[in-house]
Amino acid sequence: MAWFRKAAEQGDADAQNTLAAMYYGGKGVPQDHKQAAAWLRKAAEQGHAVAQFNLGLMYKKGEGVPQNDQQAAAWYRKAAEQGDADAQYALGVMYQKGEGVPQDHRQAAAWFRKTAEQGDASAQSILGYMYYEGKGVPQDHQQAATWYRKAAEQGDSGAQYNLGLMYQKGEGVPQDHQQAATWYRKAAEQGDSGAQYNLGLMYQKGEGVPQDHQQAATWYRKAAEQGDAGAQYNLGLMYKKGEGVPQDHQQAVAWYRKAAEQGDAGAQNALGLIYKKGRGVPQDHQQAAAWYRKAAEQGDAGAQYNLGIMYKKGEGVPQDYRQAATWYRKAAQQGDASAQNALGRMYYEGKGVPQDHQQAAAWYRKAAEQGHAVAQYNLGVMYKEGEGVLQDHQQAETWYRKAAEQGDVNAQYALGVMYKKGEGVPQDHQQAATWFRKAAEQGDAEAQNTLGAMYYEGKGVSQDHQQAAAWYRKAAEQGDAAAQNALGVMYKKGRGVPQDHQQAVAWYRKAAEQGDVDAQYNLGAMYSVGEGVPQDDQQAAAWYRKAAEQGDAIAQNTLAGMYYKGEGVPQDHQQAVTWPRKAAEQGLAAAQHNLGLMYKKGQGVPQNYSLAYTWLSVAIASGVPDQSSIISARDGLAEKLSPPQLAEAQKRAAQYSEKYKPRK
Repeated sequence: MAWFRKAAEQGDADAQNTLAAMYYGGKGVPQDHKQAAAWLRKAAEQGHAVAQFNLGLMYKKGEGVPQNDQQAAAWYRKAAEQGDADAQYALGVMYQKGEGVPQDHRQAAAWFRKTAEQGDASAQSILGYMYYEGKGVPQDHQQAATWYRKAAEQGDSGAQYNLGLMYQKGEGVPQDHQQAATWYRKAAEQGDSGAQYNLGLMYQKGEGVPQDHQQAATWYRKAAEQGDAGAQYNLGLMYKKGEGVPQDHQQAVAWYRKAAEQGDAGAQNALGLIYKKGRGVPQDHQQAAAWYRKAAEQGDAGAQYNLGIMYKKGEGVPQDYRQAATWYRKAAQQGDASAQNALGRMYYEGKGVPQDHQQAAAWYRKAAEQGHAVAQYNLGVMYKEGEGVLQDHQQAETWYRKAAEQGDVNAQYALGVMYKKGEGVPQDHQQAATWFRKAAEQGDAEAQNTLGAMYYEGKGVSQDHQQAAAWYRKAAEQGDAAAQNALGVMYKKGRGVPQDHQQAVAWYRKAAEQGDVDAQYNLGAMYSVGEGVPQDDQQAAAWYRKAAEQGDAIAQNTLAGMYYKGEGVPQDHQQAVTWPRKAAEQGLAAAQHNLGLMYKKGQGVPQNYSLAYTWLSVAIASGVPDQSSIISARDGLAEKLSPPQLAEAQKRAAQYSEKYKPRK
């Protein structure tokens, strides 16, 4: 110490710089930053470059001298102009940030280049960045890669990471995932969290390295433990799916939460979904909505869509269709296909927005053109019905097919119907059966029932009553009333299954209790004749009435017969007229005949030969069986009518025959 001081006091610049370092560090003398600065100034004023740099550093930090960026920059410049690499780098930083000098990226790049050319890795890395971004130098990805490589080969982890990015993207170098993985690994092994995350991603995708979920999870964990939100989210996903780690919803929640609390929108949305489903946490719709909202307010389209669902259903928030539509719209405008479809549905139904089928079709189209199967089906429906677009069965078929080929069960069934009816496509029962089968195999009850009917009738497939019964059963066991009735018919007739009236009744009853009109009539018929159940006219009449009240013409006429005879109900000729009139006006020839007889006999209505003549004529025109006797009866009535009365009756008959002709 004594010798350094003697030399320093004699003006030796090296000794002055060394003595300053001793005062700065408190080595051999009490630590004293002012003394350090004083001795540095003596050396610096003699042109000692290291002392000039160190004095600049003292001014930058405000140690031993008042903090002064202009003085710092001035002393850095003196040292830098003498070629001091540290000073050149420090002066580059000052220009880059605009500290002590006007911000000037060109000057920054110039000074970084000087120190980079001396081999300084930090400067090489920064110069690479400046070329990549085009700051202070023309943008040049090849130059960026060159400088990153120089720094990376010296072990600079930031440069290694950036060089990995360039290889991954093929910027400035040929795209090469193996090289990307190599450089990411070098940076990752030094603890660079970004590189650890990217290396995890490469293992997860199998890019540049063999796909290995365990390795992916390992690298994600390293980055996640350093607080990298993306890695925390991805590690949560891996725990959720059980990829590379044992499936563990609680661990998934823990990592999602870490990322979510840092503001990661993807993690916030994922955490909302976890609370929605109650996996790894107690189900809590309010928490779900709260996390969805955080992500949604950051613009996450998936979260905006999910929050819209919560408002639509009133889960975790009060039900509010307007809010639902608002959040759907935000996501839809970002191109989220599910949200576009949902917004289309809101316009279609007029929920939260004015009903507008054109808007509905427009949003369905946006989603459909992105390949959203449900939207494709919905757009097909719009074309089929001519809602919001001009009716166009060919367009309907086109959109149904797109959705059907993606496995959308509703579209598969709808496309089957198009082929069955020959709408938008040539009628083709084989194609119809093919699409019905696809939907049926996915468990669609309506398709199963329809396919059963095709096997029963032998349309599009070889007639096969056993197959018919099998498909009817699948639909019936799902509660499809039409299939339950059809299966009852199979048991009644012993087609495809052993004849079993009790089974027939059981299936008729299931369908009838759901309001199936055919099953109600069929169950009434079973009670009427005592097949599969004890004979019971009251029960028969009760079931006939249910069918009749739904407008079934045969049931109406049958119930009329029961009132006429007083079977299962009190005899009532007025009721015996009321019910066949309903059936007659639907075009049922037998009911028209019966109504004519009631007018002829004056039972339940005043006797009226003119109306009797009319209804018997209508029945004949409708194709009632045993026409010769009915014609004879009608002609007998003609003899009882005056010419004007007969003319009126015939005129009325012509009108009624057209108005009440049999339905096809």
